[in-house]
Amino acid sequence: MGPSRSFQNLLLLLLPLALALCSAAASGEASRRFWVENDTFWKDGAPFQIVGGDVHYFRIVPEYWKDRLLRAKALGLNTIQTYVPWNLHEPKPLSWEFKGFTDIESYLRLAHELDMLVMLRVGPYICGEWDLGGFPPWLLTIEPTIELRSSDSTYLSLVDRWWGVLLPKIAPLLYSNGGPIIMIENEFGSFGDDKNYLHYLVEVARRYLGNDIMLYTTDGGAIGNLKNGTILQDDVFAAVDFDTGSNPWPIFQLQKEYNLPGKSAPLSSEFYTGWLTHWGERIATTDASSTAKALKRILCRNGSAVLYMAHGGTNFGFYNGANTGQNESDYKADLTSYDYDAPIREYGDVHNAKYKALRRVIHECTGIPLLQLPSKIERASYGLVEVQKVASLFDVIHNISDALKVAFSEQPLSMELMGQMFGFLLYTSEYQEKHSSSILSIPKVHDRAQVFVSCSHGDVRKPRYVGIVERWSSKTLQIPSLSCSSNVSLYILVENMGRVNYGPYIFDQKGILSSVEIDGIILRHWKMHPVSLNAVGNLSKLQLIMQMTDAEASKVSIYGDSENKLQDVSLYLNEGISEEPAFYEGHFHIDSESEKKDTFISFRGWNKGVAFVNNFNIGRFWPAIGPQCALYVPAPILKPGDNVIVIFELHSPNPELTIKLVKDPDFTCGQ
Repeated sequence: MGPSRSFQNLLLLLLPLALALCSAAASGEASRRFWVENDTFWKDGAPFQIVGGDVHYFRIVPEYWKDRLLRAKALGLNTIQTYVPWNLHEPKPLSWEFKGFTDIESYLRLAHELDMLVMLRVGPYICGEWDLGGFPPWLLTIEPTIELRSSDSTYLSLVDRWWGVLLPKIAPLLYSNGGPIIMIENEFGSFGDDKNYLHYLVEVARRYLGNDIMLYTTDGGAIGNLKNGTILQDDVFAAVDFDTGSNPWPIFQLQKEYNLPGKSAPLSSEFYTGWLTHWGERIATTDASSTAKALKRILCRNGSAVLYMAHGGTNFGFYNGANTGQNESDYKADLTSYDYDAPIREYGDVHNAKYKALRRVIHECTGIPLLQLPSKIERASYGLVEVQKVASLFDVIHNISDALKVAFSEQPLSMELMGQMFGFLLYTSEYQEKHSSSILSIPKVHDRAQVFVSCSHGDVRKPRYVGIVERWSSKTLQIPSLSCSSNVSLYILVENMGRVNYGPYIFDQKGILSSVEIDGIILRHWKMHPVSLNAVGNLSKLQLIMQMTDAEASKVSIYGDSENKLQDVSLYLNEGISEEPAFYEGHFHIDSESEKKDTFISFRGWNKGVAFVNNFNIGRFWPAIGPQCALYVPAPILKPGDNVIVIFELHSPNPELTIKLVKDPDFTCGQ
């Protein structure tokens, strides 16, 4: 979704699946078909009203796909809409992923088994508050630089290659061999006016899916957006989206001007049930009653609507998106939670006012029978969990940074050029210290840099925290004198907080993207360490070589005991809690499979970082600015016996070195 999106979504709309074709042929049913005629959707020879909702497979653990779809069906929905994020399915060039979270074929088959149609938004651009709008970040490394969402020949060849893999997988699963709706691009009208690009996407889609398919675009319901984003001459259906406070019917009337005569069934392809939230904002909510009334204005006059979102889910890992304002420095990253104040909450709850209000309206306007409300999903409070410090990042950087990927360069390189597409990159260099303090300047950093210094040789070897340089605020820092007898070592840890997914600044490279200066002199000779968090669960077993003062230099090992519990090290006990990026580990026990329940990890008292449960990245936490205090942990991530939580805290932990596993979400931090 986005403030106004268009064509980059190629939406395979209304698709139950080729399995249906087989069963239809076996039973002698009439051929299955979906089309638009007389400004009405038709399915299998009868008028059809789309009552849909977005439920994104990649924001839900696969074990819960069926549960969330059943809750959507009980809401009264007959159609499911989902994006297809290119970056999940081709994380590296020609490296294809279609298993687990990315097993889209299984998701579509499941929707068919539940007798739900599917609107499939295949991009190549999706927006969706998803990193880089679904584009793989390796696109940002191509030279010469490609122009995304355009007729750039290199870009189009890569789209063709991607769709050449994806669309043949989808083709056997369509509602019929010629009748799905495919949405191309996404709200392109609010981005550009390159109609050649849109025509090319239509050509590729029809090449793989046939000439009889029904394609559509979606754009904000304003003349400029629709003029730029629609291509009715290619017989592509134009849908619209608009905020829930708008009167829908004048917009549906405008929609007719951008469809062929008789081909303009009124469709709000993104009916907003809530809204997104960035870090540092209050959690976005919308009133249940007013949302239901807005939906009623569409459905009770036989219009069609797709709830964005029916169920938001979670931005697990590092895949959250971000937005910008008037310039690219006005940067705001999205939360880990994508609850969206949707009727089906992040954790599956449907016993709330919005779900019930929308369900009543859908039944009243469409006559869709009311199914029994799904039962509540049990959640558990596993209580207080003590954690122990495993190591400072600087202690283990050589263990968690692949030596083959460490690079040297005169100037800092971007994360993408380093092959570090997500997470963190540590930059190091040296400079000659003055007797007084120095001024560090990083004119362009994406997105957040923590700065540390130490003496290259001598007494002050442990990196000392200096401060933060952020994309959206100050770009300079004062560095105190360390009175080093040698050069000063400079360490800059940069976090990629999520790439921009909407607007003119979507070409959002990460890392240090400018020269770095000390007192006006450009620093050269950089060493860059990609920080790999793929095996954080093994940190407690590593034999670590700790750098101490000259008098105490020695080797210290940390091992798990027979139950994989941590053993503390006196070094850590003596140093107290310091301002440094470090890893912490805690354990909790679940007695049996039946005791596995959804839970939330509360990070109140912590600062900022990333958390892993049983080696699964549950996302970022930042309670220091909020509003999200707790991260959702679905039960399928847990296991009977010992469960391991690893926390990468960028600053300082909760002074009590505890976290709490609680039953309920919490969006009240930083307020």
